[in-house]
Amino acid sequence: MALRRHSLPRYWLGITLGGVALLCGLAYWWERQLPEKLATAVREGDHAACLHYSEQLAALRWLGQQVPEEQATCRRRAALEAWQSKRHAEALQFQEQLVNAGIGSKEEQKADHRRLQHWREQLQRQALTLFKQGDLEAALLVLQPVEKSLHPRGERLSDSLRETWNRNRLDHQRLAELVKQKRWWEALAVLNRLDHPWWQNKAKGLRATIESAIDALKDSEEHHNHGALPAHTVPQAELDRAVQERIAAGMEPWQAFLSGCEDVGGRVVEEGPESLCRRR
Repeated sequence: MALRRHSLPRYWLGITLGGVALLCGLAYWWERQLPEKLATAVREGDHAACLHYSEQLAALRWLGQQVPEEQATCRRRAALEAWQSKRHAEALQFQEQLVNAGIGSKEEQKADHRRLQHWREQLQRQALTLFKQGDLEAALLVLQPVEKSLHPRGERLSDSLRETWNRNRLDHQRLAELVKQKRWWEALAVLNRLDHPWWQNKAKGLRATIESAIDALKDSEEHHNHGALPAHTVPQAELDRAVQERIAAGMEPWQAFLSGCEDVGGRVVEEGPESLCRRR
C-alpha cells in the first residue's frame, strides 16, 4: 500500500507534464501553419482573416522574435477600408495600433503618423463645421473617436465647444431678459459678447430691437437739446463722443457708457426702464 501511494503523485505529474508538452506541441505546430494562412489572406485581400492570423502569430511568437510585417500590411489596408466606409472610429483604432507598433521602414512609419494626424484633423474640421451650424451634439459625436485615445488630462476640443456653446446660450437668455426690461445699454453689451455664429444669427431680432431703441433714445435726447434740457443732464454730444471713443478702443458698450458718463461729469441713474447719465 505504501508503494502504491508513492506512485500516484508520479502518475499525475506524468499526466500533467504530458498535457503541457502536448499543448506546446500544438501551439508550435499551429505557429508553423499561420504564416502560410497569413500570406494567403494578404494575397486575397481578406482583411479580417489577415488581422486574425497576424494577431495569432504575434501572440505565439517565441521570446525574441518580432511581430510579422504582414500584420502592419493588414492594419494599413483595414484602416483605409474602414475610413473609406465612414467607420471612422474603427479606422483610427487600426491606424493608432499601426503607429504604436512601429513596424516597417522609417518612411512607412512616417507615412503612418501623417495619415493618423490627417484623419484626426479632418474629423476636427468636420466637427467645427457642425458646431458653427448649431449642431453641438453631432459635433461631439464626430469628435468621440478622435479624443478616445487622447490623454484624459489634455485639453480637448469637445470641452472648448461645450464651454463656448453654454456661454453663448446663457448670454442669449440674459439678453432676452434685458430687452424685456428695456435696459438697452446693458443689452447691447451682452449682445456684443456673443461669439458663436448660430447664436449671433438667433439674436438678429433682438439686435434690431436694441439698435432701434438706442437710436430712439438718441433722437429723444437731441429733441430735448432743442428744448428745455434740464441743467443736471450732461450734453448728449459729449456723452456720445466719450462712449464711441471707448467702444472704438475695445471696451464693451455698457462699460463704455458708464465710463463715458463719468468722464463728462455725470453718473448713471435708472429712471424707469431707462439708464440715463445725469450731471452730478
